[in-house]
Amino acid sequence: MNFDFTEDQVSLRDAVARWADKAHGFERRHAMAKAGGASRNVIVELTELGLMGLAIADDHGGMGLGAVDAMVVMEELGRALVTAPYAMGALMAPTILLHAPVGAQQAWLPRIAEGKALLMLAHLESGTRHRLTPEQTTAMKQGDAWVVTGAKNVVPSGDEADAFIVTAMVDQQLALMLVEASVARVRAYPTQDGARAADVTFDHSPATLLKPDALTTLELAVDVGIAAACAEAVGLMERMLAVTVEYMNTRKQFGVAIASFQALRHRIADVKMQLELARSMSYYATLKLGDEAPSRRRALSQAKVQLGQSMRFVGQQCIQLHGGIGVTDEYIASHIFKRLTMLELAFGDTL
Repeated sequence: MNFDFTEDQVSLRDAVARWADKAHGFERRHAMAKAGGASRNVIVELTELGLMGLAIADDHGGMGLGAVDAMVVMEELGRALVTAPYAMGALMAPTILLHAPVGAQQAWLPRIAEGKALLMLAHLESGTRHRLTPEQTTAMKQGDAWVVTGAKNVVPSGDEADAFIVTAMVDQQLALMLVEASVARVRAYPTQDGARAADVTFDHSPATLLKPDALTTLELAVDVGIAAACAEAVGLMERMLAVTVEYMNTRKQFGVAIASFQALRHRIADVKMQLELARSMSYYATLKLGDEAPSRRRALSQAKVQLGQSMRFVGQQCIQLHGGIGVTDEYIASHIFKRLTMLELAFGDTL
C-alpha cells in the first residue's frame, strides 16, 4: 500500500504551513487565548485559502476534495496550534448537509464555502456524557413549521456561529434540526485550551428539519470529527516533540545539555514511538471513513483509543522533560498540552 501523498496534497500541506508560519505564530495564538479565544478571523483567513470549501462539492462553490486532503490540513492546523472550529464548521457540518434536503444544501453549503456562514453541531447535553441521543431537547411541528426546545452544552465557538445543527427527539427518533443563532440564547465562555465554547438554550425556537431518523448520519459526522481530531493530534504531538528536543539541546545540567543524558534520550525515543503509533492509526481512521458503518465505527473507535493513549503519554512525558517551565502560560508546551487534553476528551474519552 502506498502511503505517499500526491503532489496536490503536498502543495496543500505547504500552503497551510506557509500561512501558519506567516500569520499564526505562537504570539498571535497566545494573544487570542488571553482575549477569550474568539477565532472567527481565523476562519476568514482559512476561507481565503479555500479551506472552508475543502469538503464541499464544486457545484456548491467548494473544492470537492476528500478525506485524505482533510487529514493533511488538520495535521498542519494542529502543528500550528489552531483552535478555531475548522473541523466542525468545514468538515462535519457539510457531511450532515449532504444528507439534508436540496434546499438546505443550496442555502448553506455555498455560504460555508465562502466563509459567510459558520454552522456548529450542538449535540452535547448535561448528564449524557458522550451519548449521541439527546434527553433534554425535542422538536415538534407547529402548523407547517418546526420548533426546537432544549439546551446544549460546550458548543464550540457557539457565540460566533451563524446557525446550529441541533440533535432533537421527534417521535422517539433522533432528528437533526437547523436553528439560526438569532433565535437561540447563547452563554459563551473560554475553554481550558484557549478556544471558546457556549451553552445554547432553545425555547420554541423556529427550526428547519434537516433529517429525520438521523442517527446514522450523526454517527458518520462524528466519525469525520474523530478522524479530524486524530490528524490534529498528530500535528500537535509533532510540534510538542520538536519543542521538547529543542529545549533539551539548550537546557544544561552539570555543564552539559540534558539531551546527552541516556535516560532522557530513552524517554524521547518512547515519545517518538507513541507519535508513530498515533500517526498510523490516524491514517487508518481516515482511510476507513468510506467503509460501511459497522467497519467504519469500529475503526474510528480503535483509532480514538490509540490517539488518546498517545496524546496523554506524549503530553505528560514532554511536560516532565521540560520541568516547571513546561506548565507556564508564556511557553508553548503548556498550550499544546492543554489542547491535547481537550482532544482526548472530544467525541468520547479513552477509557
